[in-house]
Amino acid sequence: MNYLQKSTTGLLLVLLYCLGSFIAVAQETETIKLLDKDNAMPIVGATFEYGLQNGTTDENGNLGLTFKSGLSLHLSHINYGKWVLSSDGVSKAIRDKVLYKQGITINLYPVTVIALRPSEKPTDKVKLDYQEQLAHDGADVLNQNPALNSIRKGGNYGFDPVFRGFKYDQLNIVLNGAQGATAACPNRMDPPTSQMAPNMLDRIEVLKGPHALRFGTGFGATINFVPVKLRFTEEEELYGRVSSGYEGNGTILRNEGKLGLSGKNHDVTLFGSWSQGNDYTSGNGQEIPADFNRGSFGTNIGLNISGNHQLRLSAIYNVARDADFAALPMDLREDDTWLFNARHDVSFDKSSLSSWNTTVFASFVDHLMDNLLKPLDPRMLNASTNATTYNYGGRTEGIWNFENATLFAGADFRREGAEGTRVREFLMGPNAGRTFEDNAWQDGFIAKSSVFAEYHFNLNKLRLIFSTRMELNTADVNDPADEFVEENNDIRTSQFNPSFSLGTTQKLSEKMELGIWLGRAQRSAGLTERFINYFPVGQDPFELLGNPELNPEINNQLDIAFQWKTPNSNLNVDLFAGYLQDFISSFIDEDLSRRLPSSPGVRQFVNIENAFKTGIEVNWTQQLLLGLQHQVGMAYTYAQDLERDEPLPEIAPLDFRYVLIGDFLESKLRPELTFRHVLQQSRISEEFGETETPAFSLLDFQLGYQLTKTARITAGINNVFDENYYEHLNRSVRGNNIPIFAPGRNAFASFNFVF
Repeated sequence: MNYLQKSTTGLLLVLLYCLGSFIAVAQETETIKLLDKDNAMPIVGATFEYGLQNGTTDENGNLGLTFKSGLSLHLSHINYGKWVLSSDGVSKAIRDKVLYKQGITINLYPVTVIALRPSEKPTDKVKLDYQEQLAHDGADVLNQNPALNSIRKGGNYGFDPVFRGFKYDQLNIVLNGAQGATAACPNRMDPPTSQMAPNMLDRIEVLKGPHALRFGTGFGATINFVPVKLRFTEEEELYGRVSSGYEGNGTILRNEGKLGLSGKNHDVTLFGSWSQGNDYTSGNGQEIPADFNRGSFGTNIGLNISGNHQLRLSAIYNVARDADFAALPMDLREDDTWLFNARHDVSFDKSSLSSWNTTVFASFVDHLMDNLLKPLDPRMLNASTNATTYNYGGRTEGIWNFENATLFAGADFRREGAEGTRVREFLMGPNAGRTFEDNAWQDGFIAKSSVFAEYHFNLNKLRLIFSTRMELNTADVNDPADEFVEENNDIRTSQFNPSFSLGTTQKLSEKMELGIWLGRAQRSAGLTERFINYFPVGQDPFELLGNPELNPEINNQLDIAFQWKTPNSNLNVDLFAGYLQDFISSFIDEDLSRRLPSSPGVRQFVNIENAFKTGIEVNWTQQLLLGLQHQVGMAYTYAQDLERDEPLPEIAPLDFRYVLIGDFLESKLRPELTFRHVLQQSRISEEFGETETPAFSLLDFQLGYQLTKTARITAGINNVFDENYYEHLNRSVRGNNIPIFAPGRNAFASFNFVF
């Protein structure tokens, strides 16, 4: 009996051991790779807690856990903050074998991440949706935020962004934190934002004020166009997207798509888009010249060289043909642009230096404009300008992590230049039969060499951020025009530009955070301000003459950012005030002789002693009941020229937006209603011939439906009530004082398929 009992006990122990082994095998450890969302580099040293399981990610960003249904995964890293992944999120990460996380560094600033298609939770960051990826102009996407407006000289192309009244070179516009593009057209038919193809982007970050100095001198703001992230998969995977859209008013047809192949050590993606449109009709039935043809084609190649080395190569070709610019004396005939970029990232383990990235880039623009298709009566002359620009350089940066601090330090170099000649063939008048050539850019160039550093210090709920940039700016011309030299003695200049910013963010409670920022940025004049040679490139028809001896302008700015966030609501309020010294503007000079008979005179760029700007931006998103969500946005800027004692020109009026979004049938059906009201702009600059702009209200509606897991269709109507209106920053049609009116009622539809 005792023997039988012992045998039974032994058998039970064996069975229990086998059962335990079976359970252990059934609950084997799963591996998730934690990667940076921007560059797909491994996030090393992130701590995690998952029930009773805990640990840190290794040098490859891997963490191991045994899945437990219903448990949430808690993660933490000094550069990425603390975040929680739900049980469903853990399941998805295990299936994908990868989890991406956006660094918190950029979120410490007064920043806007363009949120165009809200997700189910208002606190989530939102990437560009396929309807935005169909857009042919990066600035058109920016305009969906009330704080961002655009100077428009044509109906459908070449929108030039304005933020808080800062424009042109006062905005630092970069691709992936480094690359720029220089407009070849003296009238900026091709601003840098027009070269940023939305279908190649993941999101757009607007870093407000002169505070984010790592990516350049953000005098008024830095607008960073972030490309799609690299994706590496354990198995070979083919993926892609195709989208198409149509707008009735203007018969605009848009198409875009991508095709990619990813594996453990590679990610190769091809992008392409083509858009074209005709003249559109305004609310009063007026036909607005707005023809355009626009294409973008490119590739991203990602190579995972080893566990801690990655290389990213990209090439983009942008082409534009026959774009109408009603406010300009010429139209765009041809524009061909190439953008090349190579970036190397390396991560380190067991040292304070956590990573190092280096980027080299080059952009080339070839632009032709003429007046040959403009309906001129009488046609006094034929005119054309062929201009080219280049913009190349490099950037290198290291990131050091300490116990309670992070240091970013590096250096960059950029050189940009432009050349072009305007040819005027007179058909009538005393000069009939004669041809004149005008040296537009004089083959001018600007070289910028900079070092920068940014230090973050965390003390419980308080964060301190100090940022600085030291820039040596050198400019000259290789082909000076006689008439330009006659008015400007010292053409070659070298200037030293120091910039500083100090900010702090304080957690007032679990729901509230307050940030205070004080910055001083110094910016040298750009190519147009220094070297433009008697061209009418401003908001009035006066010809403008560059001034190489301009002093750098200085922006001393205070920003206060308040955030209140709950699981269902997110309120952001930004206040700013800036005192501007040696502000770059222009004065009419009666002693200068005009070059064009149609010009009323000549302005020359000058420094004005001081100016002032202040304003507010409010954004509130809230989750309502019954699958509804609403968003409220408002922006207002007040700007004063203290020397002339009048408002600064080209300041947009108060802009209010309200969006109501539905989410029904398990997110398959998404209706959206948008209301926009813009106040009258009566604060105008008489010096620059501005006129008051009337107020207007708009109502847009759209309905999106997820047909399948891979297919989605959207349709709607913009400007439902056929309002006849125009933006304050729209230029007037050349030859009269009639503004460029916006499109009237416009029905649209689009389709998207992913695989």
